[in-house]
Amino acid sequence: MTAVETQITYSNSYTIHHEDTYMTQEEDWDRDLLLDPAWEKQQRKTFTAWCNSHLRKAGTQIENIEEDFRNGLKLMLLLEVISGERLPKPDKGKMRFHKIANVNKALDFICSKGVKLVSIGAEDDPWYDLDHHPALRHQDISVEETSAKEGLLLWCQRKTAPYRNVNVQNFHISWKDGLALCALIHRHRPDLIDYSKLRKDDPIGNLNTAFEVAEKFLDIPKMLDAEDIVNTPKPDEKAIMTYVSCFYHAFAGAEQAETAANRICKVLAVNQENEKLMEEYEKLASELLEWIRRTIPWLENRVAEQTMRAMQQKLEDFRDYRRVHKPPRVQEKCQLEINFNTLQTKLRLSNRPAFMPSEGKMVSDIANAWKSLEQVEKGYEEWLLTEIRRLERLDHLAEKFKQKCAMHESWTAGKEDLLSQKDYESASLMEIRALMRKHEAFESDLAAHQDRVEQIAAIAQELNELDYHDAATVNARCQGICDQWDNLGTLTQKRRDALERVEKLWETIDQLYLEFAKRAAPFNNWMDGAMEDLQDMFIVHSIEEIQSLITAHDQFKATLPEADKERMATLGIHNEILKIAQTYGIKLSGINPYTNLSSQDISTKWDTVKHLVPLRDQMLQEEVARQQANERLRRQFAAQANIIGPWIQTKMEEISHVSHTNYTMEHIRVGWEQLLTTIARTINEVENQILTRDAKGISQEQLNEFRASFNHFDRKRNGMMDPDDFRACLISMGYDLGEVEFARIMTLVDPNNTGVVTFQAFIDFMTRETAETDTAEQVMASFKILASDKSYITVEELRRELPPEQAEYCISRMTRYVGADSPSDALDYISFSSALYGESDL
Repeated sequence: MTAVETQITYSNSYTIHHEDTYMTQEEDWDRDLLLDPAWEKQQRKTFTAWCNSHLRKAGTQIENIEEDFRNGLKLMLLLEVISGERLPKPDKGKMRFHKIANVNKALDFICSKGVKLVSIGAEDDPWYDLDHHPALRHQDISVEETSAKEGLLLWCQRKTAPYRNVNVQNFHISWKDGLALCALIHRHRPDLIDYSKLRKDDPIGNLNTAFEVAEKFLDIPKMLDAEDIVNTPKPDEKAIMTYVSCFYHAFAGAEQAETAANRICKVLAVNQENEKLMEEYEKLASELLEWIRRTIPWLENRVAEQTMRAMQQKLEDFRDYRRVHKPPRVQEKCQLEINFNTLQTKLRLSNRPAFMPSEGKMVSDIANAWKSLEQVEKGYEEWLLTEIRRLERLDHLAEKFKQKCAMHESWTAGKEDLLSQKDYESASLMEIRALMRKHEAFESDLAAHQDRVEQIAAIAQELNELDYHDAATVNARCQGICDQWDNLGTLTQKRRDALERVEKLWETIDQLYLEFAKRAAPFNNWMDGAMEDLQDMFIVHSIEEIQSLITAHDQFKATLPEADKERMATLGIHNEILKIAQTYGIKLSGINPYTNLSSQDISTKWDTVKHLVPLRDQMLQEEVARQQANERLRRQFAAQANIIGPWIQTKMEEISHVSHTNYTMEHIRVGWEQLLTTIARTINEVENQILTRDAKGISQEQLNEFRASFNHFDRKRNGMMDPDDFRACLISMGYDLGEVEFARIMTLVDPNNTGVVTFQAFIDFMTRETAETDTAEQVMASFKILASDKSYITVEELRRELPPEQAEYCISRMTRYVGADSPSDALDYISFSSALYGESDL
């Protein structure tokens, strides 16, 4: 509706209604009211009050409708105030034709605004011929027959819907108890009326409260009498519509301010959310870069630990890093990129400048840092395993060195003292010969131990070459053994020389004892070696290595029959001695003068060797089983790797066209992480596309409201509204339309001048109105509304118009406005609005 049309339609502007005009049944009922003097008085009072509410803006008023509008001057002035436009210059004469001319100018202006006047003209002279027309009536295009009435009614219903005891269905009896008027005021100005204290059984009190508050605070004159409304079965519809329309126009500005505040809050909410996302990005980026900075030196440290336990701990720490510490960081890196892309999309969709992280915290910076981390991580585990294998070998050699040294030292214990004895000086011939043979046996034993000494030296050398951490102790012990060995050789030679010198003094040697000693000593040494070999520790890493040990063991077992013969032969010598002694009655001392070995020693050691052989068999077979299990695991790993490797390769080719060839654990792990990251990035891109698609959308609640309004005014139920119904629909949604504004809107919803507004056109228009992307200019315009068209806004206005959080956000960021006569708390909302969109710096 145009401003004039709205005001005249809602104002009950008076015209003459002929007696013979066709009326509906309700009009017949209304016609009876026309004859009621009380009704006519109410009409006059309402219309007079309405006219004066506008005329006082021009510094004048009327007291008698018939007299004060007779010359048309105040009628023209009233129309100028209502429309804000200038009418043709009035005739100044006082003649009747001057007055008729002025009234015609007023009526022509009304017609030019689309208001149809039937059976009325200046010549009808309603102000001169009241006897011919005993009652004043509305235009023949009555309010009941216009969509504007429905628009106003629907607006009232929406505004009062939440209130108890209010049910607006019309413009007469629905307003009798005064609660509807009080609800309208409370809905827009809850500070003016305490609705909870109103009673339905006090209609006069409710009406007077509404009238007084409206006149005092809303500048709406009192046009009605509470008693007249309450005491009339059906209050005058035109009068109530006129009065209610004043509330509609009074609150239009408030709703405009509310819309402006909502737009500002929406813009600020977007900015606050974006700032939060920026802070989160900066925090996450800083934490991730700091973690990378701390981790890289740890991975770069390739200084090996000295002990196996320490290196095993180092390996476990690295595996914890890969299993526990790194995966969350991989997710953080991926999430950081997603957050960055999402933030940039949101900024782009809300017309904000792109986000530029702090120096060194760009996504590319993080990617480069991560690349450096991957480079130093590569090969770290392989280095750890190599070092661990080296330490395993060292520990094995060190233990073997200790065992051989212990056996050798055990054998050499007391040997130097024995060789240094001069027992031969007081010995008999037999004793000398025994000592000589015993010494020869010792020399044989000494020669047999030469191999062990060489093995000890070889192990010590290997420990040094492998950089054994306790090489000094090994070298000292090895050197001690070598020095002792040299000394034993010297002492042995000296004792031999001494024995040989006195050997000629003795004639008889017990050949059997000597032969026993000669055969028993090497056989005993062989058994010592066999027991040592059978108990020797071994470390193997493959079936081939254990098979080699089994072959050697089988070869050893093959020598047992020959060894058994040697044993039997040696024991046979002892038996021969016993036989000779028994035969010739020789009393033996029980001790072989040439050796400490006895037949019992040989038998015992032989039993030990036979006992150790099956134990060695069992150990080797257990190791075979373990290596076979390891081989199965290796094959299973290979099978799984050959499955997952090509799958990852295929997926990576599909996503990033990156191919890999050799499938190691490192390749599979890196490929899997890259696959997860790429998938997450792809999901993020799709989500951003959805965000872009929905950026200009409307909520389901808004869509439901738009659909309900459209259906209400789609009278033909054909999915279209005519312009009048569309105007009423906009009125019901709170639009205070002027002619120019409505014409502009019609060009948007009906660009082809089809004369109808479709639902899609209506939805497109409402979407633009409610969900249009905000701009700096729109935000400035919204602040200007809240500031009552001033070029600055005060702290008090911000706190009054905006929610506390948004108000304080603006106050803390707006600069002080500098201008003539501006208050001390004046703030510059223009530069603030520009800064929100990156168009200036605060």
